[in-house]
Amino acid sequence: MPKNLLAGAVAVASALVLSSCSSSDQPSMPGMSSSSPAPSPGQEAAGHNADDVAFAQQMVPHHSQALDMAKLVPSRSTNPKVIDLASRIEKAQDPEIRQMQGWLTTWGAGMGHGSMPGMMSGADTQKLGQAKGAEFDKMWLGMMIEHHQGAVEMAKTELTKGSNADAKALARKIIDAQQAEITEMQGLLSQS
Repeated sequence: MPKNLLAGAVAVASALVLSSCSSSDQPSMPGMSSSSPAPSPGQEAAGHNADDVAFAQQMVPHHSQALDMAKLVPSRSTNPKVIDLASRIEKAQDPEIRQMQGWLTTWGAGMGHGSMPGMMSGADTQKLGQAKGAEFDKMWLGMMIEHHQGAVEMAKTELTKGSNADAKALARKIIDAQQAEITEMQGLLSQS
């Protein structure tokens, strides 16, 4: 085979191989996906938007404070219903924290800062840590109701403004679970 013909055959074969690797007839540019539409305003390419990031960034420390509050219960409460509730809060929120931390890692986002609804102040935390018995239960239930109401508020914002399906599903789960726990805690408070 003459040299020019061989070079032409190699060029045609290379072009065929390269074109078979593309799933689109449109030329692709580095960093651009030809198979997915461009993100709409307020939405980022990775299937989430800034509101999804803010939701996870704020809910992780919010849930962490709820876990800290729940961990106080076994050594300070004598009410089996309060102890049971605190245990359920820990079991529900710890995996949710890990899930949201995973999203933040995937999304390339760090932890957020700032004020969040329902968060206890340092003085509240100290006061709660010093209480025991029925006084602790009443204080803990009141603070946890407020804390849960803050989480519900943040989850409702995620449902309205977020775009990530998994984050919105978690927001719905948080609203359902924490509304039910608020009702339960209000019942426990009325009994004390």
